[in-house]
Amino acid sequence: MITKIDMNSPEFIAEFEKTELFTDKVCAQFGFAYTPLEEVKESIQQGLTRNKLIYGKRYCPCFMVIGNTLEEQAKADNRLCPCTPALSVEIPQHGKCHCTIFCTPEHAHELAQAENMEEVAHTHSRGLSKEECEALMKKEQVDGNELEALLEAREQGCVKFNLVDTREWMEWMSERIKGTDFLIPTTSFHNALSQLNGKENTPVIVYCYSGSRSAYCQRILKHMGYKTVINLEYGIMAYDGETESGE
Repeated sequence: MITKIDMNSPEFIAEFEKTELFTDKVCAQFGFAYTPLEEVKESIQQGLTRNKLIYGKRYCPCFMVIGNTLEEQAKADNRLCPCTPALSVEIPQHGKCHCTIFCTPEHAHELAQAENMEEVAHTHSRGLSKEECEALMKKEQVDGNELEALLEAREQGCVKFNLVDTREWMEWMSERIKGTDFLIPTTSFHNALSQLNGKENTPVIVYCYSGSRSAYCQRILKHMGYKTVINLEYGIMAYDGETESGE
């Protein structure tokens, strides 16, 4: 039977306020910081509140509560917040607990930077900073908005990379991303790759029409020792930035 909790009820609101005080206390006691993702924080606090009202204890909402009686629940070793795995393994080793509400201050700072970078890259509200560029260049894949932001940042001297089109010559002639540095077709990849000789330490972003051919080339380049190779997710077909054609 599903227990229904009214989140607008006075009972829930009062218990939610107690949960906020509880999680504040956990942060102060262990030197944790909250996740900068406000929606995640609130969602976990709501889950803790629901479990407190249903089970009488703040079990972690990310895990199923096992046991129908209080005795069964106590024997089942359910995750009671702040749980032992989070305190002993997850936060010390990964900087965050499983549900990510509690983080080390360092990890929370990194999350905040990443969140800000995502917003900037997708809204183009301002140019990317050098630090934000470095964070983006650590990704395995970037989307069209992120590539557009990186190309703008490259013009400003904030980042260096080579943009490589792995499609065929006729596709390149028809339309390519403005700022493309090299055409290295998949069908003649190893021969055309000589254009990148001596540039193995310069990051490479590869793209094709849909992202599949370039993903294949990405794997080859990494196997050959290229330090940083990033694929454009979904290729040029999902790129809304400036393009050009012709010679």
